[in-house]
Amino acid sequence: MILAVDTSLGTAVALIDDDGVRLSDASAADPLGHAEVIGEMLVRALGEAPGGDNPGNDNPGDESAGDGAPLIGHVVAGMGPGPFTGLRIGIAAARAFAMGRGIPVVPVPSHSAAALTAIEHDGIVGPFAIVTDARRREVAITVFDGTDADGLPIVIADTVLVPRAEADERLGVTRRIDVETLSAVDLARVGARAVAAGRVLAGDEPLYLRQPDVRVPGAPKRVGR
Repeated sequence: MILAVDTSLGTAVALIDDDGVRLSDASAADPLGHAEVIGEMLVRALGEAPGGDNPGNDNPGDESAGDGAPLIGHVVAGMGPGPFTGLRIGIAAARAFAMGRGIPVVPVPSHSAAALTAIEHDGIVGPFAIVTDARRREVAITVFDGTDADGLPIVIADTVLVPRAEADERLGVTRRIDVETLSAVDLARVGARAVAAGRVLAGDEPLYLRQPDVRVPGAPKRVGR
């Protein structure tokens, strides 16, 4: 099984099996309350999965790690684009879970999950742009066109940050898809396909696009005598 965690927009957690079938998921659209809900969502998603420690589970302990948690082989972390603080919460949660179980983290661009949703669930054909709110009157844009032989969305224009008012001019005739919530199930599916193909879709550094406002102060200035 694969666990996916994303906090690039709201908060989303999901589990899929080795065939990409959804086992459980939990999400919240609030773009600010990641830290308050991420733990509860992990518990809920794990509890609803086969082998999870949930009173409603007809087969407790089946396909589990022996401690009430389902047997998970990888953790997929949504790497953004997204705001600095919110994105770090999801990535930290994914890494902490993976470290505790001694399993790999699979970094995946969050826009790739939205692209997979558009292609496989909404039937979008041809070039299209995933557009997400970056706050401060800006949006993040990534342009895709179909999927490749491994079933992964094809990026034809890398992610950029542009003023919201200039987005349509920047896109031209490219179809625009504004995304407010992200499917952790599809994030997990993208990660699973990348693992199966032996491909790395993102590095370990999150895609912030904008540096945080809070900075570590520099060395104090010397005061002349």
